[in-house]
Amino acid sequence: MDNLEWRRSKWSGGSGNCIEVAVLPAERGYAVRDSKDPRGPVLRFTSAEWRAFLHGVKAGEFDE
Repeated sequence: MDNLEWRRSKWSGGSGNCIEVAVLPAERGYAVRDSKDPRGPVLRFTSAEWRAFLHGVKAGEFDE
């Protein structure tokens, strides 16, 4: 996972409470990690799972 290009949202604040996302080219998917713990656990998603997640975010499914 060290050789991946990790990105943070431009909307991330300075508090460090962010996630980072990287493309997994070989798997055609995405990886997500906590920016405060870059050596910690990584969640992996297929492209279909990632698209479904983004659709849910845009549709407000995760709003409180």
